Amino acid sequence: MANPTYDITILGSGPVGCALALSLADAAPDPARIALAGPAPTPRPSGQAIDPRALALNHGSRRFLETLGAWPTRAADILSVHVSQAGHLGRTLIDHRELNVPRLGCVVAYDDLLDTLYAAVRRSGVTILPERPQRPLAGSPVHLRLADGPCSTRLALLSDGARPQGLRREYGQHAVLATVRAAAPDPGLAFERFTRTGPLALLPHPAGADLYSLVWCVPPERAQALQDLSNTAFDAALQAAFGQRLGRLQRIGETHAFPLSLHAGPSVLGQGLVAVGNAAQTLHPVAGQGLNLGLRDAAQLAQVLRPWLAQPDTPVQSLLEHHARQRRADRALTLGITDMLPRVFATANPLLRHACGLGLAALDLLPALRKPLAHHLLQGQRL
Repeated sequence: MANPTYDITILGSGPVGCALALSLADAAPDPARIALAGPAPTPRPSGQAIDPRALALNHGSRRFLETLGAWPTRAADILSVHVSQAGHLGRTLIDHRELNVPRLGCVVAYDDLLDTLYAAVRRSGVTILPERPQRPLAGSPVHLRLADGPCSTRLALLSDGARPQGLRREYGQHAVLATVRAAAPDPGLAFERFTRTGPLALLPHPAGADLYSLVWCVPPERAQALQDLSNTAFDAALQAAFGQRLGRLQRIGETHAFPLSLHAGPSVLGQGLVAVGNAAQTLHPVAGQGLNLGLRDAAQLAQVLRPWLAQPDTPVQSLLEHHARQRRADRALTLGITDMLPRVFATANPLLRHACGLGLAALDLLPALRKPLAHHLLQGQRL
């Protein structure tokens, strides 16, 4: 049988797929034996309005992307995070100085991050297949069907964002995304405010010191109503939900909304098939952990495959199973945190809501409780 066309093919050219391609290329004797399959980023016209899709990357993710030479030039630092519950006493503050890091994380524009990563992939020597092939079946090798004809690969790494099969939960919420201008900005301070309808986050925006990226989780009908509001009415609704901490808030640019659900499945899908990022798990956006978890998937999978890349004729399935075991604890803890928080804080039970407020107060007063949670949100579990 002829040798496979590629040693590794990554299906999905989003941020996780690009980061995985760069990590593998760094260790591969011949980066051209690694293929990245997926469409190139869409060119953006100059003067385009500010895109509300902004991503919170924690300290560990920034360090990882910097080692790949793929950190975007624009980023807004997150130095502290203020966590509160609407209508109840108790709040907690997580600060970078307590964890001895220069920042907790950064906010970057989605387009900036993807453009930077894709440009780095182009320079890396990785083969680019600018199309989205169908998901392959497991096999040895794995067979792919492309527009130019069939090809094969020893490993297919899925990062295409298709919903994983397994655990599923519908939250009955949509995330409303917008960019807002604050009359009294507080540089470096991000907010996570839990309301009866879901969490509301305001994050420093890389496009301006007085701008914030809004992620507002509400029931579907409320999300549609918010999108339909005039700027004046939207601003009033946001002000009522968030408060006066940043002064007057004004929406600028477009507003988007998308449904929220949890999907999680196995990392290893069969012989020669591995899922990472959103292909392995999609999370509620509370605490901004989805992309950070996906980047940890990519970093650790590339590390596990480094010795195999030098001898791709050797068996690899045991390494893939080892990778799945390594990722189990980090995935379970991150899924647990992001699944529990929006459901517990949105409860209608008054006693439980008061208990949540007391919990925030306890986190603020007791570093022994706060630091483990803060450390996980800072970088997750890394090897």
